[in-house]
Amino acid sequence: MIKEYSQNRNNVIINFSIKYCKTSDELLSSFGFKKVLSKYIHILEKQDSLLIENLKTYVEGNLSDYLTNLFKLLIIMDVSKIEKEFKEYNSILESNSLLFEFIEGLYNYWRRLERYSLIQSSNTNSGIQSINLVEANNNFSNLILKVYRKIEENIINKKHNVYRQLSAGINAGIVLAENTQNLPNEYKVINNVQFIKSIVLTPPLILFPKRNTRSGYFEEVFQNPIENLKLNKSHFFCFPAKVGDSLAFIYFHRDFMNLGISLANLFELATEEEFLNTKPNLVLVFGARLTGNPKKTVFYSDKKNDIYTGLISNTEEVDYFGYMKKIILTLHNIRMIDNNHLPIHGAMVHVVLKSGKTANIVIVGDSGAGKSESLEAFRSVSKKYLKEMKIIFDDMGTFKITNNQVYGYGTEIGAFVRLDDLESGYAFKKMDRAIFMNPGKVNSRVLIPVSTYNEIMNGYKVDILLYANNYEKSKKAITIFEDKEKAKDVFVKALRKAKGTTSETGIVESFFANPFGPHQRKEQTNKIIDSVFSNLFDNNILVGEIYTMLAIDGYEQKGPKKVATKLFDWINETEL
Repeated sequence: MIKEYSQNRNNVIINFSIKYCKTSDELLSSFGFKKVLSKYIHILEKQDSLLIENLKTYVEGNLSDYLTNLFKLLIIMDVSKIEKEFKEYNSILESNSLLFEFIEGLYNYWRRLERYSLIQSSNTNSGIQSINLVEANNNFSNLILKVYRKIEENIINKKHNVYRQLSAGINAGIVLAENTQNLPNEYKVINNVQFIKSIVLTPPLILFPKRNTRSGYFEEVFQNPIENLKLNKSHFFCFPAKVGDSLAFIYFHRDFMNLGISLANLFELATEEEFLNTKPNLVLVFGARLTGNPKKTVFYSDKKNDIYTGLISNTEEVDYFGYMKKIILTLHNIRMIDNNHLPIHGAMVHVVLKSGKTANIVIVGDSGAGKSESLEAFRSVSKKYLKEMKIIFDDMGTFKITNNQVYGYGTEIGAFVRLDDLESGYAFKKMDRAIFMNPGKVNSRVLIPVSTYNEIMNGYKVDILLYANNYEKSKKAITIFEDKEKAKDVFVKALRKAKGTTSETGIVESFFANPFGPHQRKEQTNKIIDSVFSNLFDNNILVGEIYTMLAIDGYEQKGPKKVATKLFDWINETEL
């Protein structure tokens, strides 16, 4: 059973199915309020705060209980009546500025927490089950604002002049489905973990994971890392995701609620009809507590059950969305390689120019090379050049050869983009749908939905394939390869200058710009690369290199914009 209220790291999870507060008294009497109040008092005590020292001079006994009882009285009585009937509060009410400061601090502490609600399919008398989660979250937020304002206005004996309708309640809520999965015996440890069937976000959602970069590779192991795990199932949730044409069951620990919820902006959430009683292609357990608390980031090809399995252990080192996203894509990519398809670390866009020409453009490059930034540059010059632009994939896709042509397919419906490399103000125009991660820090990111699942799975014939060179300055902006082997050499070496998105520094090389599958299966991937490039050159598909200059100071936005302008001029002049 998932508890009524839990608080760990910087997040709180409230189970509305067990306890849903509808009145001020229910809120102030709840276990959750008691925990928040106690935690805030404890923080002030650790800081040797003068505020808490001064408050304690007015209080005998337990400060938390004393303040809770006073808050309940302030909801139903004015100060003068309390002073007459409950004389033990007279001294503290006379020092109303001290009390006001404490309430403001408590309210701000609550709002700094990442706050999640959930509704389970089972129910109790004091909880809710069938009520609309959007309505439940809105009502809960209004209740908190009402209690906060009522207490403050009673203390200062006047109404506020300015009311700010802040998101004081829930940042994100989930509805859970009972799990009726019948997974193979090796996966019994995750049977009965509840599945997320719907999510409500309150954007802009601003999250602060403990880390800002990812390091190293995901290691392939040859024993199922999940089979003998020991998990507290009530501490895990499953996000059933559609990753390209793979069905992924992503199990995450409540410590990483922020990362798990953020998946909603990146992958299509599978429906109950799509995941119930269905064997997944991919299984990930993220946040398993291991003996000795080591960092473990591994994957396994379960050929017996035809499931690609990943495990990430529970350490602060992996508290970065890039770990969750990339292990999922690694599992998908390994599955694609085993099916003789080529995973592409890059971006693909379908454009219709104002001249009437159309083109399906793929830009390949490892992290920081300028894939996503080039797409944003396309958007920034769209008024002059474009009638329409559809993003097929923003980070990871797949090439499949069909009817002797190379087609591109996507894996994600969203983009996980560096804020520093976006045009100034662009992210703020998307605030109504955005999830921000560690804004103001190096490699701060924003997660934004950019496409639909049907669109990314439609399949688009590749017209132009380009490698993103982020470290060389060039006046040409674009170079087209005449020789297949030279082109392959550039794409396979995949040189780039590290941009701080990983632990790498300087000019680095990564096999086919893709550490997420091809690196681990080089021999298999090389055969598929040969086949794909032979097809491209046999069909006279344009293969080249663009100079995004993303890693050159001062060119973070100018470089991609120059490429976009030159590319569209070139397409208008070229027969595709």
